[in-house]
Amino acid sequence: QVQLVESGGGLVQPGGSLRLSCASSKRIFNLYRVAWYRQAPGKQRELVADMTSIGTTTYADSVKGRFTIVRDKVKDTVTLEMDRLTPDDTATYYCLWNGRREPDAPALDYWGQGTQVTVSS
Repeated sequence: QVQLVESGGGLVQPGGSLRLSCASSKRIFNLYRVAWYRQAPGKQRELVADMTSIGTTTYADSVKGRFTIVRDKVKDTVTLEMDRLTPDDTATYYCLWNGRREPDAPALDYWGQGTQVTVSS
């Protein structure tokens, strides 16, 4: 079973930076999309950034120019680089990979367990 593990969350002051990383326990044969979502208390989970298999990226308006999604195909990791953080960025962040575990397997969504990011002075 594929498990995604996030790391890099924590407490940071406003204006600071964090790097979130997501790695898979098993290699995914065909990876079609990778993404980061976040969910703040009392709010719905929202898309922060994603990247397709050909490298096309999209970002939520609230993070454009501050966050960058990076995929390392050699290390098989996906990183969310977050700069100029504000208290509104406080949330649990989840990574999502969509792909095929094997050539004949269906494409599935795989979620990480979440990592907490708190922006506070």
